[in-house]
Amino acid sequence: MLQHHKFENLGGANHGWLNAKHHFSFANYYDPQKLSHGELLVINDDRIAPQTGFDTHPHRDMEIITYVRKGAITHQDNKGNKGRTTAGNVQVMSAGTGIFHSEYNLEDEETNIYQIWIKPAEPGVEPKWDAAEFPKAPVTSALPLLVSGDGNAPLQINQDARIFAGRLGEGRELAHQITGKAYLLVSEGEVLVNTIHAKKGDGIAISDEKTVTLNAKTDAELLIIEVPGMNEAR
Repeated sequence: MLQHHKFENLGGANHGWLNAKHHFSFANYYDPQKLSHGELLVINDDRIAPQTGFDTHPHRDMEIITYVRKGAITHQDNKGNKGRTTAGNVQVMSAGTGIFHSEYNLEDEETNIYQIWIKPAEPGVEPKWDAAEFPKAPVTSALPLLVSGDGNAPLQINQDARIFAGRLGEGRELAHQITGKAYLLVSEGEVLVNTIHAKKGDGIAISDEKTVTLNAKTDAELLIIEVPGMNEAR
């Protein structure tokens, strides 16, 4: 089953410095039909004004993944980690027993990120942060695996989850095999997902499907987040 969530129908709030769209219930936005998708709890499509950002604040027992779509985000935490992640690249943070961090757009242009929260497999792990850069060339056969919990991706999180992302050239078609539940995000362009025509900013919740076919109607950028269902999580 595929459920199409169009960008224009997403909840959200505009705080001036931050214009946020929420794929799931978050902060003051509440929809009882959109509380989570398996162990995937949060996807925020955030636009952050230049020279602003999230002041130092705490997290605990959450896997937080930031995919930068435009601009750059600068992270700093109380564990001594600091880094600047630019467009097309990813940072991950396991909050574990507790961590304080800030995220700022220190650029002279707007920064656009996906912030993704996944429930951890085990609580109380040692907090950690990491980031990685990825090739920008369009994919030809499969979306690259960027994040996982099994040691098979450049970035690791504390959950049996996977995040694939990549660019598809116009007219490129490929099949993506799915394990568990999945949520597909169209970061740029327009894509036919099976029979659903999805455009920039849209999300598609995928359940009980083994494969989806992706056909880029324009040059496009996609993310696919795979997580176990609530009763499958370890």
